[in-house]
Amino acid sequence: MKKVIKKTLGHFKNKNFLFKKLYEMAAETYMYFKYKKIRHQYPTNDNIIIFESFIGKQYACSPKAIYNYVINDPRFSEFTFVWAFRSGKLKQIKDEFTDTRTILVEYKSKKYYEYFSRAKYWVTNWRTQPFMTKKKNQIVIETWHGTPLKKIGIDLKIEGNATASQKKSHRMYLNDAKGYDFFISPSAFCTKVFTTAFGLDQLHKEHILIETGYPRNDFLLNYKQDDTNSIKNKLKIPLDKKVILYAPTWRDNQFALGVGNTLDVENHFSKFMKSINDDYVIIMRLHYLVASKLNLSEYEGKVFNYSQLDDVNLLYVISDILITDYSSVFFDYANLHRPIIFYMYDLDDYQNNVRDFYIDLKELPGPIIKTEEELLDAVYNIETIENKYLDLYQTFCDTYNYLDDGKATERVVNTCIKIES
Repeated sequence: MKKVIKKTLGHFKNKNFLFKKLYEMAAETYMYFKYKKIRHQYPTNDNIIIFESFIGKQYACSPKAIYNYVINDPRFSEFTFVWAFRSGKLKQIKDEFTDTRTILVEYKSKKYYEYFSRAKYWVTNWRTQPFMTKKKNQIVIETWHGTPLKKIGIDLKIEGNATASQKKSHRMYLNDAKGYDFFISPSAFCTKVFTTAFGLDQLHKEHILIETGYPRNDFLLNYKQDDTNSIKNKLKIPLDKKVILYAPTWRDNQFALGVGNTLDVENHFSKFMKSINDDYVIIMRLHYLVASKLNLSEYEGKVFNYSQLDDVNLLYVISDILITDYSSVFFDYANLHRPIIFYMYDLDDYQNNVRDFYIDLKELPGPIIKTEEELLDAVYNIETIENKYLDLYQTFCDTYNYLDDGKATERVVNTCIKIES
């Protein structure tokens, strides 16, 4: 009966904004008192670390890099490691974990809340649920999930997000930051951005930012060239083709109740997919928030949809060209020193009505393209573009990626996690 009621309420929530708001307020209040009770039931264990990536949707990003480091560090031999995943992901991924000290829990389950109340260290790359306030003796390590081009959090002043009002969004960022003990920054630029975007200046918590580089980018500095063929074989990507990675972001103003975030790929990328010659294959990597249903059957063998692949690093290292827009992926990809094309077909509308940017677009290490015809021409003349942007590309890396040396994870672990001798 409870499941039926919950399903019915969920249906109405996804159809009506007012009901959605009231439902979420009631649910959050209920969970606040429920978690508060759970939190007092379990003492903090100094030897438990809990990991969560993209609110339980992925096994990826810096939490994954930190986990893989600590399970191989003998200093953590007596630790217990906990990963939280959504139910579908949990079933899909459980066989990947072979370390006997690792426990998997379902997102929002009883065990989930129990282990969050027990774990000394919380490692996450996103915001935590607002009712899950930590104890004074717990440590929250916020790794975040990218260097932002577009404005985020409290810095975002344009009211264009259908999922949350500007006021609510600002409050969520500020409230979440209250619980942070360490905030990972990949550069001085990001330190400045995160200070205002999360209200760390308002909270007088600027000191929690540590400039270490992103742990997730260590792979891009440490992988072996031989790894690329094995990855291609595993993903069934032809070895004799040039690989284009298309990784656009989501749009705040493209949202439908009951559907979620959408992205109109068909009307802005289909001509390119049809026209590109057989020397190339395309890998689609849509943002995890995007709920667009792609039908790529007519492009079988030519276009591969790996939007659901957790670790985007695998796609970076096997691609020859990146096509993106306002996504932060290009900051990480630039570590490979491979060509990047910025396909911004809706640039004017996006910048003026959705989100503004932190940096001058003249700093981008590649051309801005607005039509599919120009995009095709850019790909076919990629060597000319590489030569044109050679100096700007290096300046970009010197400004934003100077801490990416393959040792960021080590610095984060040694700084944030105290190990009793």
